[in-house]
Amino acid sequence: MTQDSAADRLTHFDAAGQAHMVDVGAKADTHRVAVAGGRIRMQPATLAMVRDGNARKGDVLGVARVAAIQAAKRASELIPLCHPLALTRVAVDFAIDEALGAVRCRVQAETRGPTGVEMEALTAVQVGLLTIYDMCKAVDRGMVIEDVALLEKRGGKSGDWVRPA
Repeated sequence: MTQDSAADRLTHFDAAGQAHMVDVGAKADTHRVAVAGGRIRMQPATLAMVRDGNARKGDVLGVARVAAIQAAKRASELIPLCHPLALTRVAVDFAIDEALGAVRCRVQAETRGPTGVEMEALTAVQVGLLTIYDMCKAVDRGMVIEDVALLEKRGGKSGDWVRPA
């Protein structure tokens, strides 16, 4: 694939190569779903503190869940060409992975509209994990956020997509 052919398919650029917000006005409203995930690795003692709910700042995962939901609702304020969406659902799940020494985050975002919710799900994962970092940084500055990715999307003209295993 040449650089020109890839650029021809980037929808956020017009014919002159200028950035623009994609016009979704003529697209049909459909049920759209996006699922994203990621994790934050930390020291075993930090993970135990998060798991047991005894962090000095309070319920780390509860606060991170609310932060992730809030982030999904505000994705268009952070990402310049992202459309503001009326979200119909944002579900945030955290799982402790003792073997990896990590907290996993999974977000499912949904809407009924003319454009997808991938950016909302991805933003929610990042902010949820950043909130965990913020709440635990006093005891573990070496935490690492990693493997944030779109896991699946459903709906819209391009159809369904699932990340290969």
